[in-house]
Amino acid sequence: MAAVHPRIAAPTTDTAGLWDLRRHGPTSPGHGTVLLLPGAMCTGAFYDDVVADPRVRDGDSRWITATPPGFGGQPVPGRFDPTVEDYAEITSDLAAEVGADTIVAHSYFANVAIEMAATGGFSGRLVLLSPCFAADDEESDTRMFGRLAGVPVVGGIVWRLLPKLMGVGMKGRFPEAAQARLVAEMQRFDPKVTRRMTQAYFAYLATNEGGIAQRLCGSGVPTWVVRGEDDEVGFAELERRKLRNCPRVSLVTVRDAKHFVMADQPGAVVDVTLRALTHSDVL
Repeated sequence: MAAVHPRIAAPTTDTAGLWDLRRHGPTSPGHGTVLLLPGAMCTGAFYDDVVADPRVRDGDSRWITATPPGFGGQPVPGRFDPTVEDYAEITSDLAAEVGADTIVAHSYFANVAIEMAATGGFSGRLVLLSPCFAADDEESDTRMFGRLAGVPVVGGIVWRLLPKLMGVGMKGRFPEAAQARLVAEMQRFDPKVTRRMTQAYFAYLATNEGGIAQRLCGSGVPTWVVRGEDDEVGFAELERRKLRNCPRVSLVTVRDAKHFVMADQPGAVVDVTLRALTHSDVL
């Protein structure tokens, strides 16, 4: 495994100390900076096998893994509302502060990255790992928790119990060697923040029903949408066609991978990210 660098904090007044960031690669990058963002309830440790790749360790690009506010025990600002839109705003600030020209984002944060691009908060290159383009495409368990999140009393009880249930619920979702480590990372989430985040996430999907793919295409940001061939999150043919017709979006399917493609096939994620770093447009 690559050496894990000491914790650093983004040097801005609104995010300082809220993000757990770890640098990999040279201090002064010769060929770009990559910011890697995890999925819901996850942490920067989900990219450990990606940054352990020799092409990252010995390359001339800087790769920064990030654990966001509310994830992995990280604090949240006092008046922060964990919506897709608010996460997009503070993540845009972070990307500017660390000088990221390429963002790799998984699942929930892939949707945050789409929002960043659509609102002009980020204009670099995106590698999106399994974003969701419609509520019906989400996993059935996630949809169920989305419904429960808004139920008084019951929702609070479910979210308090959720970390204990993850050992069973996430069984078989990761490579065997990484299973215990990654489940333990997920169990560190803040139940209160994540419950509100889930409610807001489904509200975002409903508000943008049928338009998320178009918003990404309309942003003009060069984007690689990457999915495992056995991804548990759906991808409707209508949305697939919209993205196929977008000249600055490329669709990539990774064999022998499911939703957590960076854990199943980390080398494939490095492949696509290096392609993004070395090309100003989608090929």
